[in-house]
Amino acid sequence: MADKNIQKAKRAMRRRRKVRGIVSGTADRPRLTVCKSLNNMFAQIIDDEKAVTLVAASSNSKNVAEHIEADKNKSQVAFKVGEIIAAEAKAKGIETVVFDRNRHAYHGRIKALADGARKGGLKF
Repeated sequence: MADKNIQKAKRAMRRRRKVRGIVSGTADRPRLTVCKSLNNMFAQIIDDEKAVTLVAASSNSKNVAEHIEADKNKSQVAFKVGEIIAAEAKAKGIETVVFDRNRHAYHGRIKALADGARKGGLKF
């Protein structure tokens, strides 16, 4: 059982390194990175040149939780997190980003967050 989990983690890290080798954020076009757990979604906009997080939003933070109704499913919550991070980015003057999906396939909640960010006004 342990060998199976180790191999699974190694494959996930290989996918993550492959994506990060291609995608990098700059001051003009920072990186929108997405992370998900079983119950929550996390998004950050990062300037890789300075190694600073410019904007962050997650489904379990207090300012986001008040915008999400309790009866929404995970994809709807991810869409709302995308809209909120786009609004916060627009407030800081960020309009274009590069999308870092991490090791996840562009499907389901990852796609919903990206669609929410696009609806909020981010371009990528």
